[in-house]
Formats: sequence, structure tokens, C-alpha cells
Amino acid sequence: MLPFVIGGGIMIALAFLLDQIMGVPKDQLSHLGSYNELPALFKSIGDIAFSFMLPILAGYIAYSIAEKPGLIAGFAAGAIAKAGLAYGNIVVYAKVAGLDENAAKEAVDKISSHQVSSGFLGALVGGFLAGGIVLLLRKYIKVPRALEGAKSILLMPLLGVALTGFVMLAVNIPMAAINTGLNNFLSSLSGSSAVLLGLLVGGMMAVDMGGPVNKAAYVFATGTLAETVTSGGSVVMAAVMAAGMVPPLAVFVATVLFKDKFSQEERDSGLTNIVMGLSFITEGAIPFGAADPARAIPSFIVGSALTGALVGMAGIKLMAPHGGIFVIALTSNALLYLLFILIGAVVSGILFGFLRKPLDK
Repeated sequence: MLPFVIGGGIMIALAFLLDQIMGVPKDQLSHLGSYNELPALFKSIGDIAFSFMLPILAGYIAYSIAEKPGLIAGFAAGAIAKAGLAYGNIVVYAKVAGLDENAAKEAVDKISSHQVSSGFLGALVGGFLAGGIVLLLRKYIKVPRALEGAKSILLMPLLGVALTGFVMLAVNIPMAAINTGLNNFLSSLSGSSAVLLGLLVGGMMAVDMGGPVNKAAYVFATGTLAETVTSGGSVVMAAVMAAGMVPPLAVFVATVLFKDKFSQEERDSGLTNIVMGLSFITEGAIPFGAADPARAIPSFIVGSALTGALVGMAGIKLMAPHGGIFVIALTSNALLYLLFILIGAVVSGILFGFLRKPLDK
């Protein structure tokens, strides 16, 4: 997964940098990274490369469990986790046949309203589920020797994708309720303590690093940005972006301070996480979170929540929805903002490195 995260992520970061250099009007900051033509090309290429991240993650988890037959089922699980799957389509499509145009439109609207995704955590779970399903299929589906080729080329991919897809419904659907509940809860806090709100949205950014919990916090923050752009920006948006920068930077801190606990490849990717973190690409830390979730994710949450709370306490505002270091001039206190990010990254990095098990000799 790392080449997709790094290649795509750095292209996206370059898009933000170029757009910032070329200039974006204040009322168009929501389009930062794709406002000017050249940065938009960089971002399009980066987005495409980045979009393979979750299918690759789930696909190779399944591959590690069930070898080649698990690969396609895992890819499908990751793609479903990323894009979502409409659970009403099986029933609705059948009902659409023969209905008039208005009824057909209603059916399509119904499908769209149930399109939910489960992000990184969904892909992680989906990869294990896909691998397990394919292992069971290999064990219990018996065919004559003459049909072994058809089993591996036809039956295993077909049944693996079909069963994994339906199982992913059970993973994706609850995420819609979770997202709705989180947004309602955050809205109820928006008029209360900025420190508490910063703490919560900051921690949420590190829970799944790009998944539904992370996106719930981010979408909520962008909503507050629209209401506060005339008053200098949003404190919630500032807390969310600062907290989202912490996990990749924490990876770098951990790989530097605890070198003996990370492989050479991990230390090398720790360096690239500097760029990811400074560019507000939280997904750069996903490989480390996926490899050691019990230690990595809680460590990231602590630092991100701390940074979010500090930003809320200081009342720092931000006028841009994305961009990381490239939009630092759009914060109300750039130096203090960077200091809070650094504090969170160091706390998370030390905690992650301390908890991490030494490498097997």
C-alpha cells in the first residue's frame, strides 16, 4: 500500500503548494488544490493513485491469508469499503422494471441515500473477511480433478466476490448510523467548550485516519468553515486539520527515536510521512496503524486529541478546508499552530515507540 499512499499523497501535496503559489481568491479556498489548471492536473493524478489505497490494503490482507484466490475478493472488499454499497439495490432494481419515470427516480434516490462507506477500518475488516471466506470455499468446495482449473478461474473468484460483497453490507450499513450520530453529537457541542470540541474532533481524526469517523469530524468542520469565513475562519476547522497532521508526523518521530523497533523499510517510509503530515494527509500513517492497530491507533488518538484541545483552547482560526503547511498563513496564529502540532506529534510518537514491540531478531 505504501507506494500508492506516497506517490498519490505527494502529488496531492504538490497540487496544494502550486495552487497556493499561483494564487486562489479567498472566496474560492474550498477549491484549493484544483482552482488553477496545472495544480488541478497534479491533484487529479494524485487522487487516482490514492484511490487504490483501500483496495490494495484489503486485497493483500486477503492474499496473505488465502493466497491468489483471495486477492480478487479482498480487492472487492476494499473497493466497497471505499465507495460504499447500496443495500437497497437488490430489491429496488427489481421493482423499477415497468415503473413510470417518477417511480424510477424515487427508487434511484432511495439507493443513493443508502450509499455508505466504511473507509480504512472497513477495508481492514473486509480484507480479513475476504481471506477467511476464500479459505472456507477452498476447503469445502470439491470438484472433479478435471474441473480444478474451472474452480480456480471461475468458481473461486465468482463466489469469493459475491459472498464478500454481501458480507460487506454488514460492515458498511452500520457506518451510516454511526456517522449520523457523530454529526448530531458534535453539533450539540458546537456552542459549548471549544477545548472539549477540539479534543473530540482531534481524537476522531486519528481513530481511523481517513475512514468514516475521521470523515465525520472533517465534514462537520468544513460545515463550520462556511459559517465563519467572514469572521476570520473556524476554530473547529483549525483543530481538525492540526490533529489530522499529527499521526504521520508521529510516525516519523517514533521511527527516529525508536529505530531498533522499526525495519529499514518502515524507517524510510517514516521520512515520507513528514511530507504526508505537513500536507494534512492523515492516511500516511495507515500502514503503521494497520500493522499494529492496538498500539498505533491509541497512540495517535492521544496526540491528535491533545493538539485539537490546544488549538481550541487558544482559539486559533483557519480559513481553508485543506492544505496543511501550505495554508499556514491562513491561520490566525501560525507559530502557535505549528507548536501545537509539534507537541501532539512528539507525544504520539514517543507513546507509539514506547508501546511498540522490538523487532524479532
